[in-house]
Amino acid sequence: MSTAGDDDNARMQPEDRNPDGDVPDGGELDYWSFVDTAIARTLAVQPGIDPAAMRLVLSLHRASTSLAYDLESAVHRPRGWSWPGFRVLFVIRLTAPVEAKRVAQLSGMSRAAVSALLKTLERDGLVSRTPAAHDRRSAELTLTPAGEDAFGSAFVAHNDRERSWAAALDDEEITTLTTLLEKLMTGDAAQRANRRS
Repeated sequence: MSTAGDDDNARMQPEDRNPDGDVPDGGELDYWSFVDTAIARTLAVQPGIDPAAMRLVLSLHRASTSLAYDLESAVHRPRGWSWPGFRVLFVIRLTAPVEAKRVAQLSGMSRAAVSALLKTLERDGLVSRTPAAHDRRSAELTLTPAGEDAFGSAFVAHNDRERSWAAALDDEEITTLTTLLEKLMTGDAAQRANRRS
């Protein structure tokens, strides 16, 4: 799968696009340049759409999907984890002792997904449950010593990979992009989505 930094099509400027949204000069349509094609062809049949909003959401989704795929395949899968499994471990490590419903909320996953992942992580000796002090019917999660060790070494590799993605931007661009993403998450649509999760 091609990603944003992998080819010239990914860096195509608006003036390089043709009216049909195809890649100019006979270039091959790929994962990233498909955004241009999708917008142009959608506008052709639904002229009332907002192309800027469509580009924003398609670009964010494709970039985040590529990033998550890369982190999972390069860092987490070799350790026997999935990207969601890493997210659960990350939340537990930073908030323990913590209940599963809170892990679901902070990781952006459903309670059912977290519950299934916890069974695997417990079986692998990475997470332990203890009865909650405030309610003996509830359980609190913590990483085991083996979980702490495994997560610690994984996070070093994870952050190295994060650094390689961030290297495409200079410090000012990183700050600007981060600020804009944080602003996006304060919008009405994001707030409604967060209330549903």
